[in-house]
Formats: sequence, structure tokens, C-alpha cells
Amino acid sequence: MDKFRVGLIGYEVGRSWAAAAHVPALRGLPDFDIVAVSTTREESARAAAADIGIDRWFTSADDLVACPQVDVVAVTVKVPHHLVLVEAAIAAGKHVYCEWPLGNGLAEAEAMAASARAAGVRGVVGLQARCAPAIAYVRDIVAAGEIGEVLSTTMLGSGQEWADRVDPPNAYLVDKRNGATLLTIPFGHSVDALCHCLGEFAQVGATSAIRQPFVRRTDTGEMLAKTSEDQWAVTGILENGAVAVVHYRAGSSRSVNFLWEINGTKGDLRVEADSGHAQIFDLRLYGGFEEERAMRLLEVPTRYRWVPAGIEGPALNVAQIYARFADDLRNGTRTAPDFDDAVVRHRLIAAIEAAAESGTTMKVGGGL
Repeated sequence: MDKFRVGLIGYEVGRSWAAAAHVPALRGLPDFDIVAVSTTREESARAAAADIGIDRWFTSADDLVACPQVDVVAVTVKVPHHLVLVEAAIAAGKHVYCEWPLGNGLAEAEAMAASARAAGVRGVVGLQARCAPAIAYVRDIVAAGEIGEVLSTTMLGSGQEWADRVDPPNAYLVDKRNGATLLTIPFGHSVDALCHCLGEFAQVGATSAIRQPFVRRTDTGEMLAKTSEDQWAVTGILENGAVAVVHYRAGSSRSVNFLWEINGTKGDLRVEADSGHAQIFDLRLYGGFEEERAMRLLEVPTRYRWVPAGIEGPALNVAQIYARFADDLRNGTRTAPDFDDAVVRHRLIAAIEAAAESGTTMKVGGGL
């Protein structure tokens, strides 16, 4: 087929992730057409279709996944709804792009991955930090041995949310049961990039805390009890023996909001951003090699940008996944982060949670 036809589940004009990232990403790529959208109400579904510039809208996700004009279903709603929607799309024989976290916990992710394999459809997950041009370049620098053997890595990030105030659309973040936490979202995205470049964790230890137990709603002033941790400190050993230290905290800092350093026997790398959401914000890459005494800004070669010019901001890394997704569908390859990759990341998160709860070091299961 000339183009893959995409149906979007979940869209809010002017503020949703689908509007900010998926639609501009898909519009900028030659391999996709957006052909349908679904929300839960006729008014919002009509508004979404008009905003995107399409005619086909639904108030039922089941109707969208059954639509014969849809080849790929993009699930861009809140985490608790992922399992039912993804399973429905798979049952309809559709390929799926689901936002991260794939499931509300490891068991849900494993179930979706198994369903996709059994149905013979492709399930791609929105772990787009690993597809950022700078991260793809870091991966190749490390693989080429330019910094020698990796000795250690340190990451510090701020999650923006999960602090002492929350706007109404994000109020669900304060309840850990919803699966949209500091650990799963900004930590999960950024540590996925770390593992993509340096390899998986062999073992982890972790400490967590809720330092600000109440959150003020910005619209009503109501104080909400927070059950989602706002501090995570993780230490571990990677499978290659390197020592890893990762600290994520809620809110924003007046100082550093994202810093990732990789130290090797022949050189060092540093990645910086204005937020701990490495999957969204522009990344600045620095390096120092061999006899160099200081870091210098590294220009990311153009070959690490896999999408046309004009796709920028939050849409860029999402477009990078979609570009890989199209290649995989056409060529039978596995280059886009998929449901099996998501299970590996969920497995790490489960081990971190177990380590924090038990106060002991936990071994981490390997990849699929």
C-alpha cells in the first residue's frame, strides 16, 4: 500500500498529546494518512475531526478499530484505558501504536505483547526518547568504542508534575493506581534511552519517598492526597558491569532539570535538557575524548534525523518512531520500539518498585 491509514483514539483540541505530537508527526511523513478519530462524545469527536481536517469520526473506539479504512490504530488516551483499547485493535487485526506506559503494570504489558504476537500484528510503543537524534548518536558513539569501556553513568531529572500543585487534566497523576507516575513516565522514558545506549540493568536498588503528600488543584484550590511517589533514587549495575545512578524528583529545579553523564576509559559524554522528559525536550550533547581536557558541544549528524524537515518540538521524536514503524511494516524488520521492548522496560520498573518496597537489591530479568 502507498500509505498506512491511521485512526486516532483520544484527541482534545488544543491540549492533548495526540494534537501536540501525533498529528503534526503524521502530517509531516509521506507514509501515513490520518483517516479517523474517536473520542467519547459526539461534540468532541466532531471538533477533533474538524481540527485534524478529516471527515470520519466516532464516539466509540470499537467502531474505529472495526473501520475497514483504518490500518493502524494509535492509542493516545490515559494509561488505565490502554489494555482494553489495544486488545480491541489487535482483535480487529490492526497494527497498533500505543503510548507509554504500555500497560498499568507489567502483567498488562505482557498480555498485550502476547496478543500482538499471537495475532501477527505489529505493536509499537511510544518510547520515543530512544529515537531522539541525539540519543541515536550516543548509542553509536558508545557502540563504536569512542569512549572506551563504560565505567559508570549518572542521570538526574525533574519530572515537572507530581509536586505540590496540579492542573485539572493532570489530577489523575497523583493517584498511583492510575499507572501514570514519576517512575513510569519521565523516569521510564529517560532510563529507556539509557538502557538503549548502554545495555540493560542486571540488578537494582531503590529508595522512594512522598515528600509533598498533598497537592493543590490549580482551579479550585482543593488539596488532594498524593499516593504517587515524588522522589526516586535508583542505583544499579548494568549487564556490562557499569555502575548506574539515577535520581528523579517531582517538579522543576532552579538549577539542573536533566543531566545524563556517561564516563568511559577513553572519554565522557553528557546530555542536557530543560526538563527531565527526555522524550519531549530538545537534547544538547557534549563530549570529550582521549587527551581533551574539557567537554565540547557535539553536532548530531543529519543521518540521525529520519524524518523530513519541518517536524520539530514534541512531534519530532514521535515522528522518528512512526518513520521506523513504516519501515518495519514494509520490510518485516523490528527497528521501532515495540511491545516486547515495553515489557522489558515494565520489568525493570517492577524490579525497582520491589527493591524500594523490600529495601534489598533486586535482580532484573533479561530481554525477550
